[in-house]
Order: sequence, then structure tokens, then C-alpha cells
Amino acid sequence: METIGAIGARTEGRVSIDPRHAGSVWPLDPDITFLNHGSYGVCPRPVLHAQQRYRTQMERDPVRWFMRDQEGLLDEARRALAGLLDCDGADIGWTANATVAIATVLHAYHWRAGDEILCCDQEYMSSINEIERLCDRFGVRLSVAPIRIPVRDEEEIVERILSRATGATRLAIISHITSPSAIVMPVARLTRELRSRGIDVLIDGAHGPGQVPVSLRELEPTFYVATLHKWVCAPKGAGMLWVHPERQASLRPIALSSRAHEDRPWRALFLRDFDYHGTDDYTAHMAVRDAVAFMGSLLDGGWDALMARNHDLVVEARDLLCARLGLEAPVPASMVPMMATIQLPTMPEALSGQRTVFGDPIQDRLVAEHGIQVPIWTNAMTGQRFCRISAQVYNTLDQYERLADALEQELARERAMG
Repeated sequence: METIGAIGARTEGRVSIDPRHAGSVWPLDPDITFLNHGSYGVCPRPVLHAQQRYRTQMERDPVRWFMRDQEGLLDEARRALAGLLDCDGADIGWTANATVAIATVLHAYHWRAGDEILCCDQEYMSSINEIERLCDRFGVRLSVAPIRIPVRDEEEIVERILSRATGATRLAIISHITSPSAIVMPVARLTRELRSRGIDVLIDGAHGPGQVPVSLRELEPTFYVATLHKWVCAPKGAGMLWVHPERQASLRPIALSSRAHEDRPWRALFLRDFDYHGTDDYTAHMAVRDAVAFMGSLLDGGWDALMARNHDLVVEARDLLCARLGLEAPVPASMVPMMATIQLPTMPEALSGQRTVFGDPIQDRLVAEHGIQVPIWTNAMTGQRFCRISAQVYNTLDQYERLADALEQELARERAMG
């Protein structure tokens, strides 16, 4: 693993990382102002190098790798991740991403017509799409709590979600951090309240680990899923599914491997199931250990310092954008993680339905004309349009000032369209 010296110099107890001279660490295009860590993450070069070492080892003797080496390396990664999430590593199953993990949970239930699944209107659409498939197939009902933006405080969210829980609600899916609006949800309180009513809780932590502190011992949901290529900065294809020990015996992967029938009493079926889905490249999961260690070494104070630094930067950047564009902050700073959103005017009718590369005409122009990569999207459930910024150690405040200049120009262009 490369050391801190490969990144930059220590200044006042932290590492000074100039994004313009960080190519040895972050394999980003130097001609792009990259403010979109939240969508797909960026894997540091030292972690990619670690993954390549695992791949080289795999190809030296694939039989030995898959039949002997793989389980041990995955367990090492479990232990490292368990330290970050404050849980028992034996309760972590590996998946390709959070979407696969959520689908695995949803298809493990024996649904009956009239069963309800509860979520809110800020949930990620892959969850909604999978639930709607269950609605069509089994007669399940989707109950959506309206949150919308702006949000005054956590109490408002808690009241709106709990008000939609009924005696028919079997499962609630709650994002730890909402993807479209970047809100840290009050998952601890919601989990306690919902489980006390006999409702299972799946926390969608796609944006949780690495962005906010996570203690699964304290949260104790029924399920917790995460995508580790985002804020943990592992390679793409590293996802996880934490399952409460009481539920592990009844949860199996969507696809069972050729080893699913084997009797190996010294290793839990849950681990065997999720260690091996068939021949695949599992090195992204193994490199989770390296990602946890590397990202935790970037600043004095480890992960806590990293989260605090990036939170402070993104709040400052959000306030800058709001001031420049004449907008109100959509949520209190206490509910902002290492991402933040600003709500933009609705897309002009003249642009509606226009074919785009990145999903929104302004985002296309930001990339093509300003060299800025930042997501702009319309929430499919609420119709609200957002720009979401991210903050990682390679970002600096001047990059958000550049974004403010570009948005002023592009929003003026849209207003001129009437």
C-alpha cells in the first residue's frame, strides 16, 4: 500500500491535497472539475493497485484461488469493514452493489396480496422499481411518505414516515442518506419506532459508510445494505448486505452457487452463500480492506477527521451556491453529510423530452462548455429538480465558485427561453 508521502505534504496536522497535482492518487481527468464523487465514487490508485495484486494472484492458480484462498481474503475484508461499521464481520454478506442487495432482501420474503412496503419520496429509484415489480407479481402495495424539499428538521421526516405505517406494513426501506436530495435521515429513531411496531427495517446505506459514522450495533436494523465504491472508495463491484443474526437462516442469495448444497458445519451457511455466487472476480471486495485503511490514513484523526473536513467543505460550498444563485438552503446543515443539494428551477417546457447524454440539458452543457461534472436531475417521484455537489479530499472551494459562475450562465440561458 502506498504511503501518505505519495499524496502531499502534511500541513497543520492534515494532508494538503491539491487536486491539480494529485494524479498519483486520484485517476481523474485533470481537465474536468469533478464534483460528483457521490454517483460512482473514485477509487484511489493505491487501492486499484491492491486489487490488481489480488487479480494477479488469482490468475497464477485459479483453482487454488477459488477453492482455498478466496474465503480467507474475504474474511480479512469483512474484519476491516466491520471495524468501520461497528458490527460483527460474520454478519456481512458480499454483493455487487446496494441494488443487488436490496433485490436479494425483497425476493426473500413470502409476499401476500395486501402486504405493504413503506418508503418515502426521496428513495433511490432502483428500490422503487423493484418494489413495483413485486406489486405487479404478488399484489404488494407501495406506500410512499411525502417528504419533499425543503425540510425544516428531523421531526418532520419522522412524523411523515411513521404516519404511513399501518398494520399491513411488513417492511420499511429507509435511506441512510437520500440519493436525490442528500439528506441524512433520522434512521436510528425510525428504526426503533418501526421495529417496535413489528415492521422490518432495511436501511439503504448506499451513501452511508465513509460519509457518516455508522454503528450497526446501535442502529440494529433488520437489514443494512451499502455500496462501497462510493465513499469507502473501494473498486467498482464492492457491495455489502448486513443481516441481523436472527434473520440470516431465512435469507439466501438470488442465485445459489454450485456449492450451496455442501455440508460444511464449521462455516455458516450465510457466509458460504455470499462468499461464492459462482465464478466471478471478487477482488473488489477483497480490496475493501485496503480502501478502509488507505482512506482512514489520509488525515490525522482518521475517518472522523475526513468526514468532518468534507462536511464542512460541502456546507460552505452549498451556502456559496445559494448566495450566488439567490436560493434557500433546502435542509439544515446538521442534516448534510459530504454531499449537498440546491433546488433549481423546473426545466423549461421547450427542453422537456430533449435527448441528453447525462440526463439533464444543463448537466450536458456544464460538461461540454465548462468542464464541470456535477449531477443535475429531476426526482421522478416529486418532480423537483436538484443540483447535488459532493466533497472529497481532492476538492477545494474554488471549484464550487467555478460551478456557481457556470450555473449563473446556464440558468440565465434557460430563463431566456421563457
